[in-house]
Amino acid sequence: MKILVPIKRVADPDNANKVKVSGDGTQVTSEGLEWKMNPFDEWSLEAALRLTEDGAKKTRTGEVVLVTIGPKDAAQTVRQGLAMGAERGILVEANDQELDSNMVAQILKAIVDKEQPDLVVMGKQTVDGDSNVAGTVLAELLGWPLANYAMSLSTSDDGKTLTVKRELDTGVSTIKVTGPAVVTTSDRILKPESVKNGVTPADFKYPEAEGGRYASLKGIMAAKKKPIEELTAASLGATPQKTLTYTKFELPPARSGQTTFVESVEELVQKLKTDAKVL
Repeated sequence: MKILVPIKRVADPDNANKVKVSGDGTQVTSEGLEWKMNPFDEWSLEAALRLTEDGAKKTRTGEVVLVTIGPKDAAQTVRQGLAMGAERGILVEANDQELDSNMVAQILKAIVDKEQPDLVVMGKQTVDGDSNVAGTVLAELLGWPLANYAMSLSTSDDGKTLTVKRELDTGVSTIKVTGPAVVTTSDRILKPESVKNGVTPADFKYPEAEGGRYASLKGIMAAKKKPIEELTAASLGATPQKTLTYTKFELPPARSGQTTFVESVEELVQKLKTDAKVL
């Protein structure tokens, strides 16, 4: 099975409170913050690795190709994913400030046309934009089935058919899709038994984790020799069009810091109605 995993670098989400708005309000700035792989993408990479390996024997049975769209130094994020176990990477050079989700989806379509993967597995959203658009638009452009918010994946025929459990606000939806398909994942995809590929023994359990697997020293050394192909949208024959324009950014009003304790639920409901007027 060949899986394409789009990844994006984002300003350190653990220090998101340190981002600032430029003086003219035209952009959000993150000077001084470390770049990290978008957590949703890291979880998707972990799911793709589990789909393409024998977890018990720790052997690879398929190929994971990473793709990122950004400046040249975004290659460091790709290198991180290669150290975790992906086979190779692609960097499509672009300016972060000039991208939106629709442009990303259009470039990814060109990459899919070139690579012909069996699956695209990607994070349901990025922690900086939180727009949750690129995966859906990509599936639409490709004319492929889409399984959003995947919390578990199961296949026994090299990804030709997938049983996907989707995490929804109202519960869990179980669907079956025929590949090639686009899958976006939630954090529950990291659960020990969330990914079944018909190769790793069914009773095998991955360790409990809050993120993707750590890169071993062997993996880090191997990643230095793995190829990262550098492309541009033009070299892919793509002419992505931006459809989203931000007019202004501004910080939310500072909180008052006032706290009122109530004695009962009834009192709370009453205050929400009469004082806060939000009910």
